[in-house]
Amino acid sequence: MRAFSVSDLNSALRAHLENEGLFFDLWLLAEVVEFRRYPSGHCYFSLKDEQASIRAVLWRSAADRLARLPANGEAVLAHGRVGFYEARGEVQFIVDQIVPAGEGLLSAQLEQLRARLDAEGLFDERRKRPLPALPRRIGIVTSLQAAALQDMLTIFRRRYPLAEIVLSPCLVQGELAPASIVAALRRIYAESVDLVILARGGGASEDLAAFNDEQVVRAVAASPVPIITGVGHETDTTLVDAAADLRAPTPSAAAELAAPPVADLRQRVVELRQRATSAMLARFDEQRRAVAQHTALLHRNHPRHLIEPARQTVDDLLRRAGRAFAQWLTLEQTRLHGLQARLQTLSPQATLARGYAIAQRTDGQVVTSSAQVQAGEQLHLTLRDGTLIVAVENANE
Repeated sequence: MRAFSVSDLNSALRAHLENEGLFFDLWLLAEVVEFRRYPSGHCYFSLKDEQASIRAVLWRSAADRLARLPANGEAVLAHGRVGFYEARGEVQFIVDQIVPAGEGLLSAQLEQLRARLDAEGLFDERRKRPLPALPRRIGIVTSLQAAALQDMLTIFRRRYPLAEIVLSPCLVQGELAPASIVAALRRIYAESVDLVILARGGGASEDLAAFNDEQVVRAVAASPVPIITGVGHETDTTLVDAAADLRAPTPSAAAELAAPPVADLRQRVVELRQRATSAMLARFDEQRRAVAQHTALLHRNHPRHLIEPARQTVDDLLRRAGRAFAQWLTLEQTRLHGLQARLQTLSPQATLARGYAIAQRTDGQVVTSSAQVQAGEQLHLTLRDGTLIVAVENANE
């Protein structure tokens, strides 16, 4: 026989209780007694009914999330799991949410779901997207029989007839409504819309239960485009409102938020046209000034401003060259005349004209000395106006 220690037994009991799935998610309807919050922030108390009680603990992290702590003698709905405190061998109920019993189990479950989805980040404000300024296609998910649908369509026709409205009908009430809404949302997501409106008219809280369904909330949070919820009346709030990019107090208000008024668009177009015209005129003036500046620059740097002075310089040089050539020609002519005069003076013809003659032997040799000639030899005498053939009778030195 094996003997267990108390510690072994308590450890085994704890493992058995805390591994048993039946005790993980429980709601207890009970009265709070012996409630006390310690400096650590943890709360210890008992939950009892007419026949039994169980020790309970509310850790600080859960207590800080509560709007208010329960009071002794108050009837409550407490949610949590069964735990086992080994040191005292004591079963205890570990509470993570506690609400007055008058709020009902459904309300408590709703708050629990809200807290869980919020912890996942589905309600994070940083996820919210701005609405498109000019949506071309707007999807509406609602019941075809809803009066709210006609109200929204009327608003779109009046304020923003430019948009194409795409309907995805669904049930908005009853047990089949959550699945119907999820399917309608998925259909509209596949339609390449720019914006989605999920809407239904007012009703009692139980009529809006489908819009607190976890799958519907997740489908809203998964929208690929901005989504507006307009569910119920202005005072009604559901979990889909927290998951949507924008909550409208009513379906009609959702349509007005999605549809910019055409009159404002017309005014915007007029303003943009005026701004475009002013910008265009200013641009034209700027370009005109730039063209004028470049024209002036081209005029200053035009090749003719270089060619014309060069051309004038060439003309001046040609004139100077002409004058210089004329002067040189005159000088050369004068010099030539002088040379001609000298040549004429030194010319044999001029000598002959003065009565002299040139004697040449028959072989053409000019006779310059009487020693060159013998008596009886013939000579040619060139005179001014002709030639004589003479015979030498005597040659004397």
